[in-house]
Amino acid sequence: MGIIFLAGCAGAVPGDQGSTDPDTTDESTVDTANGTVEVHYINVGQSVSTLVVGPEGETMLVDTGHYNDDGEHVLEYLRRHDVTRIDHLVTSHNDADHIGGNAAIIDHYETDAGGIGAIYDPGIAASTQTYDEYLDAVEEHDVTLYETREGDAISFGDVDVDVLGPPEPYLENEARNENSIVLKLTHGETSFMLSGDAEDDQEEYLIDAYGGDLESTVLKAGHHGSSSSSSEPFLDAVRPRAVVVSSAYDSQYGHPHDEVLRRLSNRSIPTYWTATHGDIVLASDGSGVSVRTQREAPTDPLALREGEPVEPGAGGDPVERARLGGDPVGGETAGDGGDSAADGDGTDDTDEGDETTATDPGAALEVAAINADAEGDDRENLTDEYVVFENTGDEPIDLSGWTVEDEAARSYEFPDGFTLDAGATVTLRSGSGADTDTELYWGSGSPVWNNDGDTVILTTDDGERVLEVSYE
Repeated sequence: MGIIFLAGCAGAVPGDQGSTDPDTTDESTVDTANGTVEVHYINVGQSVSTLVVGPEGETMLVDTGHYNDDGEHVLEYLRRHDVTRIDHLVTSHNDADHIGGNAAIIDHYETDAGGIGAIYDPGIAASTQTYDEYLDAVEEHDVTLYETREGDAISFGDVDVDVLGPPEPYLENEARNENSIVLKLTHGETSFMLSGDAEDDQEEYLIDAYGGDLESTVLKAGHHGSSSSSSEPFLDAVRPRAVVVSSAYDSQYGHPHDEVLRRLSNRSIPTYWTATHGDIVLASDGSGVSVRTQREAPTDPLALREGEPVEPGAGGDPVERARLGGDPVGGETAGDGGDSAADGDGTDDTDEGDETTATDPGAALEVAAINADAEGDDRENLTDEYVVFENTGDEPIDLSGWTVEDEAARSYEFPDGFTLDAGATVTLRSGSGADTDTELYWGSGSPVWNNDGDTVILTTDDGERVLEVSYE
């Protein structure tokens, strides 16, 4: 069967068929955001499926799992969460591990539930039975199918959904991975990047085309964490505060690859893996993102495999484990990343309006200065991004094994034997260099402290939080 497409239109895909909000527009919601957006990264083993639920109950399903189970885990997840209609079904690309449940889900929702509003597809065919079954279901139920390209937008209530790829013309001789539908979802000050299986060529194209506009709060790692994706330049352009990887615990391809995990570790990016965290639900209120997972597991990229495997379909509701920006558990307020400093020179005077709490044993330890906005390009001048700690007491403080964290759980550990003398200061710089008694280096490959607001959290080697300083 040949593919049946209606052409998308530049600037806006007419994707509001059957939408629960017929009066929606594509106006930006950066300044204001109403309600909560949930992004569900469903644990589907060596595959991917992402459910987005908008503030008014709009639904978008991006990919549907693997062909070897006909999307069974995805369909069961949708039923369990009382999803009675799919307003937008997005096929990132037509590999069988991404469209495995398309036919079953179309059949179910068109026969026994509230239907499929429209389907969005990059328009590059595959010679597989799974693909043929997908098209058969589209034709049988007469579902609207749009060829979707860069510059289109999917109407999704108060949430901006921008289509960043694939471009016209296609990349790399129409290779399916390199022509994935890439989506950026923006809700208030938060955003989510869904990059399909985009690899180095498409990532390079995105960087050239969009640059800093790629910056997103959360990135779904491309191609299940393959080393062909999530390149260093792409990570530096997106600047995610967290990354989600969707792949099997015992992936036959070795996903996520060690090279990617090292790139993430070098940038101190907390990483969530469906194989060990189970279903992952990120809920945005427009100012921050609540991170909820079925299981508690390591988020240090280099320690991901230390977590216990979670089988697809395993029971248990996700529990909040962290918060990115906004109002974190405990009360301090801080913004999501940005390009402007709290004051003119980017140095935050912690004596003027910042919220500080401290308890023993570090009561004498204070944050004397924060320079979140390095001179010039933050990414190129990481040693000029720093926090200064001061011992205001009369006794030395042994900081061996103490950790410094930001709101995104990026962490630095003080070296063994490091002691801060009474009255002394030490500057912790985000970049790399040789440690001294007065200068320490985080060794991060990207900026740590958000220019628009963050929280400096200090914890002892026994895990006792002794200091928090928030700046805006």
